[in-house]
Amino acid sequence: MNILYVTTISQTVNSFFKPHIERLVKEGYHVDIACNDKDMALDPLFKNLGCFCYCIDFSRTPFSKENIKAYGQLKKIVKQGKYDIVHCHTPNASVIARLVCKKYRKENALKVIYTAHGFHFYKGAPLKNWLLYYPVEKLCSHFTDKLITINREDYELAQKKLGAKKTYYVPGVGIDLPKFQNDCTDRNVTREELGVPKDALFLLSVGEVNENKNHQIVIRALAKLSRSDVHYAIAGIGGHRERLLALAKKLGVDDRVHLLGFRTDIPALNRAADIFCFPSIREGLGLAAVEAMACKTPVVAADNRGTRSFITDGENGFLCKHDDVDAFEEAISTLSDDQELREAFVKRGLETVRAYSVNSVTDMLLAIYEDPV
Repeated sequence: MNILYVTTISQTVNSFFKPHIERLVKEGYHVDIACNDKDMALDPLFKNLGCFCYCIDFSRTPFSKENIKAYGQLKKIVKQGKYDIVHCHTPNASVIARLVCKKYRKENALKVIYTAHGFHFYKGAPLKNWLLYYPVEKLCSHFTDKLITINREDYELAQKKLGAKKTYYVPGVGIDLPKFQNDCTDRNVTREELGVPKDALFLLSVGEVNENKNHQIVIRALAKLSRSDVHYAIAGIGGHRERLLALAKKLGVDDRVHLLGFRTDIPALNRAADIFCFPSIREGLGLAAVEAMACKTPVVAADNRGTRSFITDGENGFLCKHDDVDAFEEAISTLSDDQELREAFVKRGLETVRAYSVNSVTDMLLAIYEDPV
């Protein structure tokens, strides 16, 4: 069986789909990739697996003229009739792919699978999101054979309001549990490198430095804490770096806020941290917090449809309103003072993350590929 993976940019394939494609090839599938790879960033692993990459001029901006060009490029590929399945990801590429495949689903018995990594329309989303994104998704769902959602709220919404032939829930793209659970890095060595005292309370966030990731709320909570030995590190890049540094300086905690930039040692950072803070306003799922739980790091997160999929407030983590500084401050204080509670969260968290293992997720995906429509 031949499968074409379609995403807007190559980094998405590198970040999330290596284990999926490796498993598919191992099971006898042939997989090719269509994405914007103008920077030649696609991992060489895929070429070694026998995958061919089509460079498509997808744009991340919905109304870019480049997307019209991308439509024509993708149409030429699909028209050849080489593929049995087109599996699309990311909003722009998925809309284009499903419009392209509409004709060939009938002519070539082509099956279209779409993984929605978090709808832009959801309970509590701005009205403009519903006015702009929902009609497009509603239309394209009728050209979708199998729709995969990664959180329960999106799954229920898709079943009620969208028109895909079949809808599935899969808990994300999966994580390499051994990688996170078996990391043996000395936490004190990591702390020394970061400039965090070994006896300090160390808070960590992992995620892009932007408005949605909402790191500012943790900085504000840090400033309200009654203890002065608390350090907060953010691993990620983005346009809000200077804004966060200015806020930390204004609140008098700039000597205890560490913006680490892009990091590849996330398991080691999690092991060095006492509490993982995940304050995103919205998340499709939020695998960074799942990874922290796998590293035995208790989590304080913002309450959104993604985090509600794997955190039950007060049982395996704390959930706070994304704009409630006092709630974050109280949750951090409670965990820092209660070792028994931290241990309970860690134990229950380890039970939670089993369902998010990459092996479990790829098993589910294989079953979806084989499920008749």
